Amino acid sequence: MQIITEIEQVFFKHRHIPYLGEVVTQLEHALQAAREAERSHASEVMITAALLHDIGHMVHNLPLEDVNYVGFWNQDDGHELVAEKWLARAFPEEVIQPIRWHVAAKRYLAATEPGYENQLTAASVHVLQLQGGPMSKAELQEFEANPWAQQAIEVRRWDDRAKTPGRTTPALEHYLEIAQHCLKTPAR
Repeated sequence: MQIITEIEQVFFKHRHIPYLGEVVTQLEHALQAAREAERSHASEVMITAALLHDIGHMVHNLPLEDVNYVGFWNQDDGHELVAEKWLARAFPEEVIQPIRWHVAAKRYLAATEPGYENQLTAASVHVLQLQGGPMSKAELQEFEANPWAQQAIEVRRWDDRAKTPGRTTPALEHYLEIAQHCLKTPAR
């Protein structure tokens, strides 16, 4: 089965599941993040990274129905690492690495940008603490040396702005077509 079809099935299966304590669903969050990237005139690989940045939440083995609300979310699922591994079979590093590092980018921004945490939703602040909280000085230096840091920060910012209920976006098919262009070996 082609990965684009698998992605479509994953989003279809989780289309009504709330996004981890937020007021949008997993699908709405992904579409809004991709739309934010598109509105920023990002490249196709970055639009695809924005669309798929949280797919790891949906392809791991934790039951999402049990972790929809912040009160039940008591562990970091490592979704960025799950996504990296799951997507690596079909997508290039330009798509995968911003996804891999978007959680670190949140921790980076929390440590370096005054007021950043105040802009986050309550659920996002809770998860930030589970993910290690703001970075230490050593972690900051390591992140700043990462060649994917800036792309990860872009994905992070789109992620942060992708939590608005009822927001209109293009359909999933629009973004899957863009993702198709980004495959290591595009299907003909």
